Amino acid sequence: MDLPGGSRPWLHSWAVELSSAENGRANIVEARDLSRRFGEGDAAVDALKNVSVDFQTGRYAAIMGPSGSGKSTLMHLLAGLDRPTSGSVRIGGVELAELDDAQLTKLRRDRIGFVFQTFNLLPVLSAQENILLPVSIAGREVDREWFDTLVQTIGIADRLTHRPAEMSGGQQQRVAIARALVSKPDVVFADEPTGNLDSKSSNDVLELLRHAVDDFTQTVVTVTHDAHAASFADRLVVLADGAIVHDGGAQTAEQALDLMKSVG
Repeated sequence: MDLPGGSRPWLHSWAVELSSAENGRANIVEARDLSRRFGEGDAAVDALKNVSVDFQTGRYAAIMGPSGSGKSTLMHLLAGLDRPTSGSVRIGGVELAELDDAQLTKLRRDRIGFVFQTFNLLPVLSAQENILLPVSIAGREVDREWFDTLVQTIGIADRLTHRPAEMSGGQQQRVAIARALVSKPDVVFADEPTGNLDSKSSNDVLELLRHAVDDFTQTVVTVTHDAHAASFADRLVVLADGAIVHDGGAQTAEQALDLMKSVG
């Protein structure tokens, strides 16, 4: 098993940068020596330990790991939802540590899309209003052509007037994906996006994320415990005990399961 991010994080960083240079893709997310400690003294827990990792534009990456491995912590740091104890995160060349709370909120609104396991739709708004919420909050004009393309591609054009309670879980997650893409963000972070869905709806959502990467040149980084979900990605990053223990190309569901078994 590859151990690029364990005792030699500098080697892992160099390998990722070399790969990026070789395929001509820019790094949209760059993290260096990320650590996150919760608590103090004897009660302190190091959820992440000196992790360095990059994510390239127009690619689909999956992050897996056992419970407590640090995968959700890593995503929260990459997305600016939490601040590291040490280390740095850059999105589109912007160093998150240099932003105050208001600037960080604006960057998340303008440059990052989010898809959550629990959908996070506002129940009083229609599907269309939920999708357009990021644009409305930013005070920007709606790109109607892009919106129409999005809802047709996502397959919810006939559900735009429905509220979340009037839609299935799969339809709600489609709305959430459209909302994440409507502002054309630099990167979409998806946290267990299929965790509350049945197998057919899960597959539909995974195919939509794959489609967003292949046809809209979107960048997607997803945390998942599901080997089948990870098999849709171009790249699989596996964490264990707060460190990267595998970082490689696309894996089948069976290969991803074997990797997970090997890290416990």
